[in-house]
Amino acid sequence: MTVTHSIAGHLEGPFQETTLEQWAQGLHQQLCGEVSLGIVFMGAPFFDHAEQALEIIRINARVPLLVGCSSNGLIANEHEIEIGSGLVLNLYHMPDARLKGLHLTADEISSTLEVEDLYAFTGISRSQTNGWILLADPFHLPNDDWLECWNDAYSPLPMLGGLAAGLMGKPESFLYLNGDVFNEGMVALSVGGDVTLQGMVSQGCKPIGETWTITEVDQNKILAIANKPAFITLAETYNGLPAPIRERSKFNLFLGLVIDEYQEEFLRGDFLIRNLLAADPKSGALTVGAYPRPGQTLQFQLRDAEAADEDLSASLTLAKEALNGENILGGCLFSCSGRGENLFNSPHHDAKMIQETIGPLSLSGFFCNGEIGPVGSRSFLHGYTAALALFVKKP
Repeated sequence: MTVTHSIAGHLEGPFQETTLEQWAQGLHQQLCGEVSLGIVFMGAPFFDHAEQALEIIRINARVPLLVGCSSNGLIANEHEIEIGSGLVLNLYHMPDARLKGLHLTADEISSTLEVEDLYAFTGISRSQTNGWILLADPFHLPNDDWLECWNDAYSPLPMLGGLAAGLMGKPESFLYLNGDVFNEGMVALSVGGDVTLQGMVSQGCKPIGETWTITEVDQNKILAIANKPAFITLAETYNGLPAPIRERSKFNLFLGLVIDEYQEEFLRGDFLIRNLLAADPKSGALTVGAYPRPGQTLQFQLRDAEAADEDLSASLTLAKEALNGENILGGCLFSCSGRGENLFNSPHHDAKMIQETIGPLSLSGFFCNGEIGPVGSRSFLHGYTAALALFVKKP
């Protein structure tokens, strides 16, 4: 693949100093100019050698700013490497971009839940950035309040990224910034200047039934929909589905909540998908993985391999139309660890579809413990999602 402004490559483990040096040099030589940014994702063979690997990359690929994290599965161009993952590196030549990377500890994240405090800590106001890449440790973060603050500070600018992963069964992951390795907090990358950040989020669901208005809630329980017990609306929706869709919906039902109500019609990308945790026929309540509000529009959703394939195809088509021929300088894919071959029964599903629809492009990424991406004008933490960040040259 010939890409001038960015180049991504995959190096299989185990860690070997000379091999990594030569590989990083070779990757750098394929770029059309000096490196502005490097994004690196490391698999288990590199965890114990991360600091040394970062320094080798910075020196031999001549990387002035390097960010990344650990994962059990990596993504490089059209390939998803889910076993024996090694290392993936993407180098970007973006001389007109204004880039800034920083690390926040868990305590610092907890202490910057006010917008002005966040501006002071990052040194980046809303007018000084076009969006953020956020890579976070899932084991020591405070609850979702931190993301709400980032939304208040920077939306509608996109925030995309994911929660890092480590060894199976071990509550530890790693974040990388330049030559440093952190095992908690978050690494954030601000993208500004003449390079924008364009996002695509595919939550892997197919809307089913009609849209409804929530009329009564209690915390995370929906008590009434259209002034009827919520359970009755769910049962009527399910029983009214065509037999094949009803069969697919068994144990695969989710809930979609509209974020922006000021639209004449709602399409699949307008819904924030959340888990349907429980349905109680006695009380009529639905317990969901969110805090819905009265007056909010909802639609039930089906999530399975077929729905996820359909949703990604539709989302990528819309993203391509929105780009309108603009120059893509490279991309990052943050894909849920519940996707991949386990969901689709075939390898490389998401990466291949991205290349076929909006490629060829230099693509790196990893399989996440949670994905970050926008729905409407705000960004959220998702599950079972593919979130694609595209670095785009301003027209």
